[in-house]
Amino acid sequence: MIRKLAPYTKGYRVWIFLGVLCSAGEAVLELLLPKAMSQIVDVGIANGDKAYILAMGLKMILMALASLVMGVGAAALAAKAGMGFGANVRAAEYAQVQRFSFANIEHFSTASLITRLTNDVSSVQMTLMMGMRMLVRAPVMLITALVMALTISLQLSQVFLVVLPLLLLLVAIVIRYVGPFFTALQKSTDDLNLVVQENLNAIRVVKSFVREDREQEKFTQRSEKLRQTAERAFSFVVLFVPLVTLIMGGTIMSIMWLGGRYVAGGTMLSGDLIAFFTYASEILMSLMMVAMVMMVLTRSIACGKRIVEVLEEQPEITDSAADAALTVENGEVDFDHVYFKYHKDSGAWNLEDICLHIESGMTVGILGGTGSAKSTLVSLIPRLYEATEGVVSVGGHDVREYTMEALRQGCAMVLQKNTLFSGTIRENLRWGREDATDAEMRQFLKKYSISTERRCHVIDDQSNIAMVEAGLGISIMPRMLLRNCTAAVKIYPIEPEEDRVVGLAVQRPTAMAPAVEQMFHHIVDFCHQMDAQPL
Repeated sequence: MIRKLAPYTKGYRVWIFLGVLCSAGEAVLELLLPKAMSQIVDVGIANGDKAYILAMGLKMILMALASLVMGVGAAALAAKAGMGFGANVRAAEYAQVQRFSFANIEHFSTASLITRLTNDVSSVQMTLMMGMRMLVRAPVMLITALVMALTISLQLSQVFLVVLPLLLLLVAIVIRYVGPFFTALQKSTDDLNLVVQENLNAIRVVKSFVREDREQEKFTQRSEKLRQTAERAFSFVVLFVPLVTLIMGGTIMSIMWLGGRYVAGGTMLSGDLIAFFTYASEILMSLMMVAMVMMVLTRSIACGKRIVEVLEEQPEITDSAADAALTVENGEVDFDHVYFKYHKDSGAWNLEDICLHIESGMTVGILGGTGSAKSTLVSLIPRLYEATEGVVSVGGHDVREYTMEALRQGCAMVLQKNTLFSGTIRENLRWGREDATDAEMRQFLKKYSISTERRCHVIDDQSNIAMVEAGLGISIMPRMLLRNCTAAVKIYPIEPEEDRVVGLAVQRPTAMAPAVEQMFHHIVDFCHQMDAQPL
């Protein structure tokens, strides 16, 4: 996993390297301070040498300042590298999702892909930021403190022969058992996001069928499952902390008892014992730090594997056999013994042995009941789905011979469910042709005798954008209703209900949600522009 995600550190590897150096330098300088302090006690104070005390004190101040600067630098570099790495991974993952076919998206589910693009990426990037600091700082502190402790007292350092293996074993056990729980935790997060997504997307259906209680029950069940999974995962962490604290307390007591005897026997100086205490604490804290980071890393590994799954998913529909120079010359469509099913292991065909020929310029109606695969049939023409068997041809060429861009530019398709994207009316109008000028859009509206709604009315729809159609309202863009009207722009609630016309949904303009307010003003501004430039 690390090898597969490492390329996304490109552009930030220098920052990572410098951050690691700063973290290591900070740890080393911090651990030199106790030794300097012991020298002040054993040499300066013991001999009453004020000059020596001042010199060593100044040295400690300089080391502390240098450690502070390196610590700040390490934090800043870690943040820059972590955020950059997260942005690279997120961009690569999103670009991969854009290449997916419908089948690929259904393989993961939309909710899972959202979780992998947000929560999982955030977890991995935070681990990189923590790793640059703690995973560097902790081992350096552990090794440096252990070396310094050995130089002070080899006999007293034998305490670590018992403590270190015990702590390492405890860390290994926790990581071993907590890993699967973190994987399950992310899956539970996917399930919860799925319920939320479905409910919000179909909120009108839910309310129409009075199913709020049922949806609330589903959400509660998924939320409770997430809670239980999280509790099982973090119960090991909760158990780990007091055990480590107990071991650390026992270690300190052992050092106090043995060290006190050595000082009383004259085999060890008081300053050295103070320094040894400090190094022992640093050793134990660094081990605890490593353990905590490793548990976070365990969750990040689970998240990283999920991200890699998306990045390595092969799109089922590609341009591998396409001719980049080929374009759609005419609208002739042929289905030659076409079979299709959504899942390869499914026993039943959604489309079976379809043979169809449509001449260019013909108008053809496809009739059938709900669920008879009419939309599926049409979706095979622009390769929204790939035929399982047989050949679909457009303009005398197999659709697989076209690039998807060329094929879909040659096919105009109106989907059953339309969407108004965030942004201005102008931006939504340009979905059909990005380079369309304002004059061309006005000419289009004039050609079909359509002008913009000049009266923008405000009605209640729970802070959602909604359009209310009445009279001669015409839908020429997803959910954007335009009608002939020469009245000036007015904004006011509509009462009584029968007087409502095309408009934007919000009950109280002063309390409207920011996004809705933004869209509202886009509509008003566009109406003003259209008024100023008559068709």
